[in-house]
Amino acid sequence: MNTYNDYLKQIEERKGQGLHPQPIDGAELLSEIIAQIKDVHNEYREDSLNFFIYNVLPGTTSAASVKAKFLKEIILGESIVAEITPAFAFEQLSHMKGGPSIEVLLALALGEDVAIAAEAAKVLKTQVFLYEADMELLEDAYKAGNPIAKELLESYSQAEFFTKLPDVEEEIEVVTYIAGVGDISTDLLSPGADAHSRSDRELHGQCMFEHNKDMQNELLALKEQHPDKRVMLIAEKGTMGVGSSRMSGVNNVALWTGVPFSPYVPFINFAPVIAGTNGIAPIFLTTVGVTGGIGIDLKNWVQQKDADGNTVVDADGEPVLEEVYSVATGTVLTINTKTKKLYNGDKELKDISAALTPPKMEFIKAGGSYAVVFGKKLQTLACKILGIDIPQVYAPSKEVSVEGQGLTAVEKIFNKNAVGNTPGKTLHAGSNVRVEVNIVGSQDTTGLMTSQELEMMAATIISPIVDAGYQSGCHTASVWDDRSKANIPRLMSFMNDFGLITARDPKGQYHAMTDVIHKVLNDITVDDWDIIIGGDSHTRMSKGVAFGADSGTVALALATGEATMPIPESVKVTFKGEMRSFMDFRDVVHATQQQMLKQFGGENVFQGRIIEVHIGTLTADQAFTFTDWTAEMKAKASICISEEETLIESLEISKGRIQIMIDKGMDNDNKVLQGLVDKANARIQELKTGIKPALKPDADANYYADVVIDLDEIAEPMIADPDVNNDDVSKRYTHDTIRPLSFYGGTKQVDLGFIGSCMIHKGDMQILAQMLKNIEAQHGKVEFKAPLVVAPPTYNIVDELKAEGDWEILVKYSGFEFDDSAPKGLARTKYENMLYLERPGCNLCMGNQEKAEPGDTVMATSTRLFQGRVVKDTGEKKGESLLSSTPVVVLSTILGRTPTMAEYEAAVDGIVLTKFKPSTKQLVS
Repeated sequence: MNTYNDYLKQIEERKGQGLHPQPIDGAELLSEIIAQIKDVHNEYREDSLNFFIYNVLPGTTSAASVKAKFLKEIILGESIVAEITPAFAFEQLSHMKGGPSIEVLLALALGEDVAIAAEAAKVLKTQVFLYEADMELLEDAYKAGNPIAKELLESYSQAEFFTKLPDVEEEIEVVTYIAGVGDISTDLLSPGADAHSRSDRELHGQCMFEHNKDMQNELLALKEQHPDKRVMLIAEKGTMGVGSSRMSGVNNVALWTGVPFSPYVPFINFAPVIAGTNGIAPIFLTTVGVTGGIGIDLKNWVQQKDADGNTVVDADGEPVLEEVYSVATGTVLTINTKTKKLYNGDKELKDISAALTPPKMEFIKAGGSYAVVFGKKLQTLACKILGIDIPQVYAPSKEVSVEGQGLTAVEKIFNKNAVGNTPGKTLHAGSNVRVEVNIVGSQDTTGLMTSQELEMMAATIISPIVDAGYQSGCHTASVWDDRSKANIPRLMSFMNDFGLITARDPKGQYHAMTDVIHKVLNDITVDDWDIIIGGDSHTRMSKGVAFGADSGTVALALATGEATMPIPESVKVTFKGEMRSFMDFRDVVHATQQQMLKQFGGENVFQGRIIEVHIGTLTADQAFTFTDWTAEMKAKASICISEEETLIESLEISKGRIQIMIDKGMDNDNKVLQGLVDKANARIQELKTGIKPALKPDADANYYADVVIDLDEIAEPMIADPDVNNDDVSKRYTHDTIRPLSFYGGTKQVDLGFIGSCMIHKGDMQILAQMLKNIEAQHGKVEFKAPLVVAPPTYNIVDELKAEGDWEILVKYSGFEFDDSAPKGLARTKYENMLYLERPGCNLCMGNQEKAEPGDTVMATSTRLFQGRVVKDTGEKKGESLLSSTPVVVLSTILGRTPTMAEYEAAVDGIVLTKFKPSTKQLVS
């Protein structure tokens, strides 16, 4: 009774939080519950029945295994439970979606009892989460003449699990709810500070709208007024879901506005409807598809034009917007899935065919993209066993091929890695492609959700197609609190067993590596033709092409070794001119965004596309600064085009860092890391011999746009400003307001500086050390007028700085140095005017553990400037996070304000900030 009593205590605790009992995933608890069900006189029997029927997580959880076995006993008559008939037991199995339930159903279907076999077959025909071992069992039975096996294989070959589903409703009525004006970060839907609760869906649901109870109650009232309609969450005058993929964000939206997935699986909803004036952020839109939802680009506000067709601008030179149609909260609209139009009554508002393409309609019909992906795989396997051609059931993949047109870099990568397309056909942008994935990364605040998704898919081992999978520990590196201690070892153990290289060894045989995940993925990507999928929007490598993804898409890539997506259009970025000696490469990154917007009249041509940056001469570490920021440019991904010599140098660096991981004992029994070293060696040999040159686009490739960045125009440091007091709310907290240092006149107070995140590399730490040395030499000592928090992104950077002597100067002026033997157990809430040397990892950039003091003005090297991310507001002052280069951050904390240009130039005099020069070579093939 101990386990059950503990569960009852937990239930009482959750009642105090307004929560239902937590779904059961453990075998021990469910076994005790089953024993109480069997005891007809047990005082807890009725509750135990409810827990068993309605509150057990499906898939491959240990509880699911226990439940499936007990249901089998009931079906076979070995256990009698009046409330659970054999027919109801089959219904329960049908909702368990793979793993132990499939094992039970196959045993029953291929058993000797004809009646039971027939009922089991009926359920199996509705299932899609069957793996190779399951199909081998069916194949053996089929070859032995089993009629049920033949019947099942024929059903699978016709994809009846999909074709017999109800069609999508022709009309879906929605009622609008404006969740915010301007870009809406996924932090609004699933705050980073609540990352610890993401795997507890009901608990995490309480953080919707950043715990804003007024908004939550407005949403509930809207649902009560319109019980027959779905609520459509809208980003008015902005893009929905910027910042990160956040499966938890979509889960929360679905929990509040969606449809229950199963009456027997609590708190898992699907089919949310989400919209934005400027559409949905690319990665977030993929996540919407995972749940069978609809994401709509409203375009309900457009740029106003004068009589000559020119864009009307305001006094600040910003385009003036005019409303085409209203979507004010409470507006009832109709989505017509047949005409693919959005209506207000009989009035047509917008063509929304992009939201209702044939593949997306299949996701909606199947209840999410997983069912379609696995369904296609299952159909293919069944047809192979039966020796027949695959019937055309699913919408054919869109294949765009333009005769005589060359290929962009991303088109080349997709063509190389494509599977299931027409043999020999060259595919261009717009094609929908299944591709094999080389590298998959899971991060620690979404990893628990990924492990849950893998359990739901009944997956038990990483696909052999994947070169390497990596589970990070960086998002929870700052504070080793009770939540981290409870969650992270469990996550590492699961992923280690699944076949990933893990940042923390469950057996404690190597030192935990809390390195920033993007940096690790950048190192373990050892081929410029690779495809990388990672559970974070900053999965943007400087080798290959990388796509940030939700936890479910990561799980799918781990389980199948595949991903499905359209080939995006590309925007080509090249450089001209020469950098001034006192400019940092971060300034080039910000200037790229500024100049692009200027060149295209405020239109963000990067949004949803690939940025093909002809970086040429920068190695992977520095080039990553550019690709990393492309998430803030709202690009789908980025590709670096490098010279051969530069690529070889980058691969040699990667080899060295992978070897460090091997030396630490991080390789597994399959020698995954050694395999990467071997692959890097092979690629270097190809480059040196010219057998396979570095990836380059064709000279006659077609681009959506060409952007040329003039380095001569970059005359001073560039700062991304959240513009927190802009009268136009939609202009706040975007990454598009890029200002020169002189804008601040050397007078803007800075309360805290942060050097860290995936945007910095070893060079930034060296710049920090050299600036401290310079100031010490000039003034005898260094005094900080604002705190400076420094979080190196990786341990190898710390080790190299120690070996080269730069760490010594950092320690000299630090009042705190991280200690892995005694990591912090509590988040810091107050800062002194000194240097803090924090543990490698994300730190302040995430905002899920530590933050600046409320109301602070922060100058940071990090990636995000959204409201509440790094710093919260107070009643008197809005917190603001300005993003800039390392030297600007250092000087701002020493001065306690933004520096003047004269102060800045003097401080960096003699320091080599970057060696970037545009390539003089033609980076095309």
